[in-house]
Amino acid sequence: MTNFVRHLHGVAVRLPVKTDQHGGFPIRGDTLQLVNSAIGRIQSTLPSTAVIEAHRLDFASFPIFGFSLTSGKVSQSALWELATYELKPRLNRLPGVASVLVQGGQIPEFHVVPDSARMLRAHVSVQDILDAVNKTNLVDSPGLLSRNHQLFLGLITAQAQNPEQIGDIVVKTTNDVPVRIRDIGTVTPAAAPAFTVVTANGKPAVLISLNRQPDSNTVQVADEVRQEIEGLRSTIPAGVNLDVFYDQSNIVRASIFSVRDAIIIGLLLAGVVIWLFLRDWGTAIMTGLVVPVTIVVTFIAMKIVGQSFNMMTLGGLAAAVGLVIDDKIVVVENIVLHRDGGEGPLRATASALKELTIPLIGSTLTPIVVFLPLITITGVTGTFFRALAIAMSVALLTSLVLALVWTSNLGTFLIRRGKKADASGSQEEEDENPPELQHAAAMAESREEAAHIAEMRRMMAAEERSLRGGWFEHILVFYARWLRRALEHPVWLGGLCAILIVVSYFSYNALGSDLLPALDEGGFILDYVTPPGSSLQETNRLISHIEQIVRSVPEVESTSRRTGLQLGLAAVTEANTGDIAVKLKDKRSRGIDEIIAEVRGKVTSAEPAVDVDFHQVLEDMIGDLTGAPQPVVIKLYSDDVDALKQWAPRVADTIGGIYINQKKPVVDVADGIEATTSGPAVVFTVDPVRAAKAGFTTDQLTTVAAAIVDGEPATTPVVINDRPYTVRVRYPKTSRSSLEAMRNTLLVNSNSGTTTLGAVADISELPGQIEIIRDNLQRDVEVTARLEGLDLGTGVAAVQKAVSDLKLPPSIRVEYGGTYKEQQKSFRDLVTVLLLALVLIFVVLLFEFGSYTAPIAILSSAVLSTSGVFFALLITHTTFNVSSFMGLIMVIGIVAKNGILLLDANQKFRSVGFSAEEALIQAGRRRLRPIVMTAMAAVAGMLPLSLAIGSGSQMLQPLAIAVIGGILISMVLSLIITPAMQFFMTRRSQPVAEA
Repeated sequence: MTNFVRHLHGVAVRLPVKTDQHGGFPIRGDTLQLVNSAIGRIQSTLPSTAVIEAHRLDFASFPIFGFSLTSGKVSQSALWELATYELKPRLNRLPGVASVLVQGGQIPEFHVVPDSARMLRAHVSVQDILDAVNKTNLVDSPGLLSRNHQLFLGLITAQAQNPEQIGDIVVKTTNDVPVRIRDIGTVTPAAAPAFTVVTANGKPAVLISLNRQPDSNTVQVADEVRQEIEGLRSTIPAGVNLDVFYDQSNIVRASIFSVRDAIIIGLLLAGVVIWLFLRDWGTAIMTGLVVPVTIVVTFIAMKIVGQSFNMMTLGGLAAAVGLVIDDKIVVVENIVLHRDGGEGPLRATASALKELTIPLIGSTLTPIVVFLPLITITGVTGTFFRALAIAMSVALLTSLVLALVWTSNLGTFLIRRGKKADASGSQEEEDENPPELQHAAAMAESREEAAHIAEMRRMMAAEERSLRGGWFEHILVFYARWLRRALEHPVWLGGLCAILIVVSYFSYNALGSDLLPALDEGGFILDYVTPPGSSLQETNRLISHIEQIVRSVPEVESTSRRTGLQLGLAAVTEANTGDIAVKLKDKRSRGIDEIIAEVRGKVTSAEPAVDVDFHQVLEDMIGDLTGAPQPVVIKLYSDDVDALKQWAPRVADTIGGIYINQKKPVVDVADGIEATTSGPAVVFTVDPVRAAKAGFTTDQLTTVAAAIVDGEPATTPVVINDRPYTVRVRYPKTSRSSLEAMRNTLLVNSNSGTTTLGAVADISELPGQIEIIRDNLQRDVEVTARLEGLDLGTGVAAVQKAVSDLKLPPSIRVEYGGTYKEQQKSFRDLVTVLLLALVLIFVVLLFEFGSYTAPIAILSSAVLSTSGVFFALLITHTTFNVSSFMGLIMVIGIVAKNGILLLDANQKFRSVGFSAEEALIQAGRRRLRPIVMTAMAAVAGMLPLSLAIGSGSQMLQPLAIAVIGGILISMVLSLIITPAMQFFMTRRSQPVAEA
């Protein structure tokens, strides 16, 4: 039997399920069984040669590690046996390894080469040879034998052990004379027919790729594989080179290291910020000690909820470094203030906690509730940022507990500031306190109220003394003056808000948009398709030249090439397709996009007949998992096949000719026709009458034709040294050297009947056929492309305009898919998350303050702070993608934290009789220092991420830039807009009674 591969066909099933804890896009455990059950029901209706397999598609479906075997001394057959029988079993048994794929080399087997003339004399057919091998070369058991008090297993065998014994197999007996295989042909060692070419660094090679199990850790599995490979090197024959061509753990490990460094650097910078404001090393050290404890507790909590430690979870911790110390900063600053007010360590701690516990709980819950809606998000956004949200939420909750418990206890030992108040100090308090506070003290009706007012007088005086003469006093005076002006001139304030809204609008429109940030994985894949029907030899010639071009680039370290094969689940393709995996050097001056652009230009210029497509491995992996492997996918739906064949190339030519800034940014264009067109076919149409007269059935002719072309394998292999080798009946090369030779090859049956293929069948050629693609049962053709030096939003907008100008006929319906469609879905989901986050924050603030004015005031400045996000992205030339969108959502929660602290202080001042204006001014003065400290600490914590130092760090860079921009402008908005909005909504109300 011969298996013909004519473009692999597949059915992609998209299920609306959530991603799992391992970052994949899984289907439920019972869903795969249901799919297999459905396949089983229809299997009987399909041709017997049709093979259908169902696979779970997640990140574990793609190789995480690959290495090559090359040699100038050892044959390709020996390399294949080395990889299959020695290396593969040892790697397969490693924990975490799901499968090992061997590609390339030559599969050794034994060929029986029949001689038509000798077959005619012996009255032997090809089927007789196959039957003889299948019925002779076997081992079986007749049963169990009992003899001499022992039980023996009976065995009957005639297994062949070498070519000579295969030749001794008796095909038939004529006149008591046995006719052996060697009498009608020859038996020779050979290799299985192959229509693939595999190379490594331009040399013939065997490639070994490994897939991990879904619940395993990529870095751990890769480390185990590397360790096993080092142990295998001593067993590999001399002259065999083993080189790693792909290791996904490198990008993962580098990303984790860069995030780890960002955590350490951010922590140090945040400590410096604390020291600059409080000028006390004890407070900086104390805050710094809390962060490692927070991270350890977060790790434990993440382990309990089933989260792994990856780039996104660690990235969440890096992004949270500046936020987790917010609570500590506020507590420490308040303890310091009470110590400066003359209180002892224990009393200062107790007073600070009493004052801050409720607002701290509220301010911690606001950024956490921002992440709650992410639970409902699926797809790329959910995969990447759910882990980040969980890590940050756990870290913030942990930091709150530590701030209220551990930090306060450490403060009694590490905070050395504070002097006891004296009589002169009391007199200073009288002089420095505002008239409202002095009047409230005089009008106090109870001892508790008087004590509370006295406490406030002492704290305000202590704050004035601590800031007097320092650089922060000037900032405080400047802030109070401008806050008072803002309260007195609402029109100016409204103008400022309008300006911010306009800046946000124009900055957003000027931004480009993408799905994910651009990554530099240290390598890329070059997919190629030569003209339909290209032979393996012609394809190999073209791709060998392309391989030389790629290897001539200075930054290229190594290459591995597959022709007729590819990475991923569909390992086999036609002979005119394949891919080249390119590994770049670690130390290089150019980015991966620049290198790909150079290679693309050289390849398309040197080999214009070859369609190429460049992408990075993880990028393509994400695309496959989301069903959107290309950034630009134009889907043309129509039942009119001729219209699709006519218009698809025109659409491809049109978008390929788009000019933006004197450049053609739309590259790797495929029209959906040529790449899905199979090669021509040769059809042998059997005439049943002529065949019957010659004594042949169609089934017999099929078997003989297979023996001429690729050979017909026997069902039972020859086992030598516990290794199975296929026995294949195959006519000599001269019989298949041309169609004329195949037409004239003499065929023999068991009854001495003879004929030729040309005598019983008509031979014709069919042109290549277009692959039928259906999307939701609708016939379509997909025109695909990538973008070079242009963001996704701008590129697709230009493509949509160009396609619209073509005026496609009404019979063709156009839709846009690919990465663009996934981006639009992700953005819609994140808009929903943003709206839900605003609602949840409003609810938390409503419970916190018991009125609608405070939530409105706080959310007003939070929403306006997004102007800083857009402006920061614009000046850093960062696109608006799901990462920066997440940063925008985080800013809303972070800004709300500051508003809670300020309005909580406002409530306290109002409770003792301050007017609406004076209460807000005093609250702003009181909370200015902690708000600025927490904002600067958050910026310091995000700064290393925003610089994208290290491989893989680009994923979180837009998030960090967005958060930094939002926080910087929020320092002004939280301290101006929030109190102003509160003032305008409450200035006619009476002072509130203290709860």
